[in-house]
Amino acid sequence: MIDWREIDTVLLDMDGTLLDLHFDSHFWLEHLPRRYVELHQLDQASHDALKTRIMGEQGTLNWYSLAYWSRELNVDIVALKREVQHLIGLRSDALDFLTWLKQAHPRVVLATNADRASLALKLPLTGLENYLDAIISSEDVGAAKEEQAFWFALQEREPFDPARTLFIDDNARVLESAREFGIKHLLGIKQPDSQRPEKELQEFIALDRFAQLLPADLPGQRSHS
Repeated sequence: MIDWREIDTVLLDMDGTLLDLHFDSHFWLEHLPRRYVELHQLDQASHDALKTRIMGEQGTLNWYSLAYWSRELNVDIVALKREVQHLIGLRSDALDFLTWLKQAHPRVVLATNADRASLALKLPLTGLENYLDAIISSEDVGAAKEEQAFWFALQEREPFDPARTLFIDDNARVLESAREFGIKHLLGIKQPDSQRPEKELQEFIALDRFAQLLPADLPGQRSHS
């Protein structure tokens, strides 16, 4: 699927790519609306209205900002996330892939829309930092990955050749933005959330497992098939 001789840089999304999206889906669409109603003693209509409001910010910096939602909803979003942090976990064979990249590849960068508060929660629980050369958050550059401004800012901070870069993300809009910027090697994720059905990415090849990317002659590869 990938000729690794053509790749100098690997850009990786976090939520839904390296980490199971189940935590985020559960938190934003179930846990937060329920706890918001409890904390402010509101009714079911408020619960439903909040879910609609959350979805309305999708793809913007606000959507990804814990500070924004804490301020807007007058709740401690990080504290509420910690209530369900046991759901934070790596996707299937993500650790195997990261281990292989660390041994075989010169530059691995986390390119994420998660803000620094989210990273502060998730990185210690997952150990991702041990496998990454750099971490760039959309909060750092003031633009979400859905916007071209993110990619220009990323290239300034972390120079890469788009023609020799592999980017993996579960979000079709983000992949489209990366393609517009000129990144040549783009892959999606079939099932970002282990508790929800597979997604269809019509314009991009989607991975089932990271093992599909590894050279076939790797020792022990048979066990991943």
